[in-house]
Amino acid sequence: MFVVSNMKIELLGTNCPKCKLLEENLNKAILELNLKVKVIKITEIGKIIEYGVMSAPAIVINGEVKCYGRVANSEEIKKWF
Repeated sequence: MFVVSNMKIELLGTNCPKCKLLEENLNKAILELNLKVKVIKITEIGKIIEYGVMSAPAIVINGEVKCYGRVANSEEIKKWF
């Protein structure tokens, strides 16, 4: 297992169906790359807006918004690592 201790991954969303699907795709990408990382789920609207995200779901890696308002597939997510 490859440990990425300095990587901060945040999943922004309100637990809607699209948010849940993005979470599944994110977890699949992490598993396929054999990464050991912690995903922080942020569901509070105010905190989501602080990232400039006006449409959930979103993925933030090390403070950089990688996608928002859509469901990225696991292959696309793997490229962000």
